[in-house]
Amino acid sequence: MTAHRPGLWRNLLAMVYDIFLVAPLLMANSFLWVTVFGPTADATTPTVPAWLMQSTSAVVIILFFTLFWRKSGQTLGMQAWRIKLETVEGEAPSIMQCVTRCAVAVLSLGACGLGYWWSFFDSKGRRWHDIASKTRLVLVPKPQEK
Repeated sequence: MTAHRPGLWRNLLAMVYDIFLVAPLLMANSFLWVTVFGPTADATTPTVPAWLMQSTSAVVIILFFTLFWRKSGQTLGMQAWRIKLETVEGEAPSIMQCVTRCAVAVLSLGACGLGYWWSFFDSKGRRWHDIASKTRLVLVPKPQEK
């Protein structure tokens, strides 16, 4: 049985859902560091070092996705849009595959979304992070009504 791939729009809409979950975590991360380093005297002089804020924010994002993907193969946004992450063999992804997928997905977005648009040119409909992590997204069938 072949798994159906979700379309790019379904994937992007699931990402929008997940942004609403990740944003408060990033705000909590910022709150933590501002509490530790103190508030700024003015808007042009940050007290929290940029490298610290950026690296801990990256860790928060990677942990969010990795924990959800390892537990069930789905974030809450993916559940809402019936998308599941699995390896190309149909197994649960490893921690390294999840981290690789996160890192390459950021690069995919950072390159003006080219890594996502790549799916239109790839014969298997893969995106850069699918290829790099040896994972794929599959469409979860609708539950049967009784």
